[in-house]
Amino acid sequence: MIEKDRLKRILKLSLPIIGGMVSQNIFNLVDTAMVGTLGNAALAAVGLGGFALFMSQSIILGISTGVLATSARRLGEGKQAETAIPLNGGIFLSIIVGSLLSLLFYSLTPSIYPFLNQDPEVIKLGSSYLQIRVLAIIFVGINFSFRGFWNAVNKPGMYMTTLVVMHVSNILLNYCLIFGKFGFPALGVDGAAIGSAISMGIGTLTYFFLGILKARDHGFLKALPSKNGFRDLIKISLPNGIQQLFFATGFTVLFLIIGKIGTVELAAAHILITVLLVCILPGMGLGIAAASLIGQALGKEDIEDAKKWGLDVVKIGMILLGILGLPLIFIPEILISIFIQDPLTIEIASWPMRLSGISMSIEAVGLIFMNSLLGAGDSKKVMVVTIVLQWMIFLPLAYLLGPLLGHGLLVIWLIFVSYRGVQSFIFMGMWKKGAWTKINL
Repeated sequence: MIEKDRLKRILKLSLPIIGGMVSQNIFNLVDTAMVGTLGNAALAAVGLGGFALFMSQSIILGISTGVLATSARRLGEGKQAETAIPLNGGIFLSIIVGSLLSLLFYSLTPSIYPFLNQDPEVIKLGSSYLQIRVLAIIFVGINFSFRGFWNAVNKPGMYMTTLVVMHVSNILLNYCLIFGKFGFPALGVDGAAIGSAISMGIGTLTYFFLGILKARDHGFLKALPSKNGFRDLIKISLPNGIQQLFFATGFTVLFLIIGKIGTVELAAAHILITVLLVCILPGMGLGIAAASLIGQALGKEDIEDAKKWGLDVVKIGMILLGILGLPLIFIPEILISIFIQDPLTIEIASWPMRLSGISMSIEAVGLIFMNSLLGAGDSKKVMVVTIVLQWMIFLPLAYLLGPLLGHGLLVIWLIFVSYRGVQSFIFMGMWKKGAWTKINL
């Protein structure tokens, strides 16, 4: 059982994070619906461009983890006036690294995009879309740094508020710039890219406004981290950024593998991934909350409390994701039919979706313990585990049993669910072993 006060604290911290993530998915769906009215080429260009964008900015996303872990430690140590110093460092790193990434991918996009698709129209629209979006990578890094800070100091509502402002702005700007409303030019796919990039900037301005209003007494914009402070920030952020990059690229490779089996299987896989990512949102939110609570406990040098936070959050996550997995087990055909009406696609996707539903509680264990380890600063080991399992075991097996030996999507998905389960048990073992308790930040 979980003590009532601890349950309330977990829910108070995690629910705004989950709410923000849900709002992001809803607005993304609306965004996709707008672009979809422009035709298949436009939708394909934006879809591929969005995935390529995630890969190109994945390195910078790890800064959020570094800011969260170090800020939570300072709060736990009672150094409230220093909790925003890691945020200042995260903003500084985001500007430097983000500028370099923007220049690199802006220049490389015309050469890279043809590898993603061979349709000339998709290449033309997608290249332009991606070039515009990569110009906002700095804003992405800064925004994620703020997210890490607000979650670390128990103010996730600031993250949710900014996210809603940003996505409402995105929808309004996209509506005006895609279709040429209210005197704006109709720019189509480029309009979607410009609207999204500007909304990222609006999010950054909102975060700075809230930071000046709510975090000046935490040290916001007052000083940069020391040499050791930057070292700790990079030590946590870089492995997590590399992990994000390999994870995103791994999904691209997975889709290429499934595409070699057949177009119907590829369509089914897209649906499976979409549903899975929505279902695990609560697990991700709970994981971020666990990272914050554990970092604070370690700052107080209360190792037993840190261990207890990890276990308490896992209990909640297993129950919650287990419940969310029930529709995937019992009514997969109904869920799949929301996305597509083709009977063959529905049939092929049904049993893999059941496997996803069965594995949801185990998925919760992996997500929460992974984020707990990141919150303790153990990002290097997490990186090694995720990359080895995904790239040296899962993807080779998927290619061998799929395209080479002629098995279908069900076998590949069984391997996928199994690899995620093994990863969950490894993270649980790392947590119980307790080497993370000796990491100093």
